[in-house]
Amino acid sequence: MDPRTPWQALTRPRFPLGPWPWRAVAYLATGALLGAAVCAVFVLLGLFSVLLVGLPPLLLSGLALGGVERRRLRLVDLDPAPDPHRVPTVPGLAAWLRLRAGEQATWREFAYALLLATVLWPLDLLAVAVGVGLPVLLLGAPVQLAVDGQEAKVVKAYLVTSYPEAFAAALLGALLLVALAYPLAAVAGARAALVRALLTPRESAQEGAIGEVIASRARLVDAFEAERRRIERDLHDGAQQRLVALTMTLGLARLDAPPGPLADQLAKAHAEAGQVLTELRELIHGIHPQVLADYGLGPALADAADRSAVPVATDVDLPRLPESVESAGYFAGCEALANIGKHSGASRASLTARHSGGVLRIDVEDDGRGAADPAGGTGLTGLADRIAVLDGTLTIMSPPGGPTLLRVEIPCPALSERSASSSPRTASSSGRD
Repeated sequence: MDPRTPWQALTRPRFPLGPWPWRAVAYLATGALLGAAVCAVFVLLGLFSVLLVGLPPLLLSGLALGGVERRRLRLVDLDPAPDPHRVPTVPGLAAWLRLRAGEQATWREFAYALLLATVLWPLDLLAVAVGVGLPVLLLGAPVQLAVDGQEAKVVKAYLVTSYPEAFAAALLGALLLVALAYPLAAVAGARAALVRALLTPRESAQEGAIGEVIASRARLVDAFEAERRRIERDLHDGAQQRLVALTMTLGLARLDAPPGPLADQLAKAHAEAGQVLTELRELIHGIHPQVLADYGLGPALADAADRSAVPVATDVDLPRLPESVESAGYFAGCEALANIGKHSGASRASLTARHSGGVLRIDVEDDGRGAADPAGGTGLTGLADRIAVLDGTLTIMSPPGGPTLLRVEIPCPALSERSASSSPRTASSSGRD
C-alpha cells in the first residue's frame, strides 16, 4: 500500500529517493509564503478594524484561508479533506452569515489563521531554511570558491580557501540534504495533522450529517408511500368508477341496439371497456393492494403466492410492520415470484417470512435452473435499491442448475405483537399445490 502521509513515507527504505521529501519542502515553503501574506493582511485589516470597517472581513478571513489550506493539504496528505461547513437552507447573504457565525468550524478556521500569521509561518520558514537552505549553501561551496578566486565564506561562517575544503563542504551538504529530509518530512506531517484536526469536520459532525441523511431518506420513503396511496385512491374512486359506468352504459346500449353492424361495434366497445377496467384493477392492485393495507404483509404475501404462475408453499408469520417496510417486503416477494414464473423454469417454489430480533426476513426459493443475474434485466437491481433505502439487504444465492434463494432482510420494529397468524391465510400452503 502506497503511503498517504509523510509520516507513513518515513518508514519506507526508499524515502529519500521518492517524492515525499519534495512534497514536504513544497508544503512548508508555500506555508511560509502564505503565512507571511496572511500576516500582512491581518495587520492591514487590524488597522481598519479601529474604524470598525475591517472587523467583519477580519472575522471571516479564516473561511477563505480554510479553503486554501484544505486544498494545499493535498501536497502531503492524499486523503480527502472535506469542507466542514453546512449548506444554508435559506438563500441570501444574511442567512449565510448567520449560519457561518454559529458554526464552530468558522471559529476554528479563524483561530488557525491567527496561529498561522503569528507562529506557524516563521516555523515553516525556519524548517525550510535549515533543512534545505543550509545543505544547498554547503553544496555550492565549490562554485563560490570558483567565483571568488582565492577564498569563499560558506554559510557566512566557514572560510574555504582550497578546492579540497570546498568539495568536503559540498559532500557534507549532500549528506545533510539526505539526513535532514527525515525531520523535514516529520515537521510537514505534524503541520498537516494540525490542519486536518482544525479545518476538517469532526467525527461528531460527520455522524450528525449521516444521521440527517438517514432521517431525510426515511422521510422521502414515507412521502413516496403516501403519494402512491393517493394515486391508488384517486384511480379507485375516480377513473375506475367512470369505467364501470361506461361499461354498464355500453352494455345497455348493446342490448337495445338491433342486430347489425351497430350492435357489433357496441359489443366490441363493451369488450374493450371491460378489458381496460380489468387492466386498471390490476394496476391499482399493483400500486398498493387493499389486502396489504387492511391486513398487513403476511396475508398480502400469501395472496401473491396464490396468484403465482408456479405453485408456492407459504410459511408466513408476521406482525404488523411500518407501512414502508410492508410495501417494500410485499413488492420484493411479488418481484421474486414473478421472476420465478418468467425466468426460472421451476416447478415449485416456497415463500417464508418471519420477524424476529427486530429484522424482517423474507426467503423465496425455487427448484429452477438457477444462475439468476441481477444485471439481466429482471428488476432485482431496482429491488435492491429500494430495500437499501430502508437499510435492508437483498441476497441472491443462485448457482447454475439451482436451486435459487432470494433473501430480503430489513431492520424494523413491530407495530403490534399480535402475529399475522390470526389471519386464516397465514402459515398455510398455496392452493395451487
